[in-house]
Amino acid sequence: MDYNSHTDAVVRVAVSLVNELTPGERRGRPFSPQSDAGLAATAGLRAVYPAHREVTEAEGAELAQVATRLRAVFCAVADGDLDGAALRVNALLAETDARPMLERHDGEPWHLHFHGPGGTMAGDWAASCATGLAIVLGSEFGDRLGVCTAPHCDRVHVDVSRNGTRRFCSTACQNRVKTAAFRARTKPE
Repeated sequence: MDYNSHTDAVVRVAVSLVNELTPGERRGRPFSPQSDAGLAATAGLRAVYPAHREVTEAEGAELAQVATRLRAVFCAVADGDLDGAALRVNALLAETDARPMLERHDGEPWHLHFHGPGGTMAGDWAASCATGLAIVLGSEFGDRLGVCTAPHCDRVHVDVSRNGTRRFCSTACQNRVKTAAFRARTKPE
């Protein structure tokens, strides 16, 4: 998938925020976000935008609430409920008053932002992530949002493979599953 570089980036931010700020399981182990939500949110944003500024504890707590709502979108798609995913995204779009706006900053060329000036960090990222997910859901790639199918992992991902068959959040989870299958096949009886 390649919508445009900014849309791809905000969808990657959605994945990163969900994976850094929501509790669950990661690669076979229980996962709890860092106790300082600002640090976890900073890590999530810097995974896509390395020069992103530090996120405060209060901003991180707001982003954690957004991440929980974004996770529900990925889970709905993974469960085959595209209608439910669309309703959740539409609710976020309405609440954040998301709207496209061309902006140029930091020496970059004109590009789309999906929020207006004067919003909060969490509100702006919620608008951007919701718009990015809406673009994905409204395309032929709507079923490419997913939750890792490896045992004991519930991290989310976007399937950008050519054939649309990605099932895992990472190669580490893919390798865990393949290794377990190999051991089960070669186990002496």
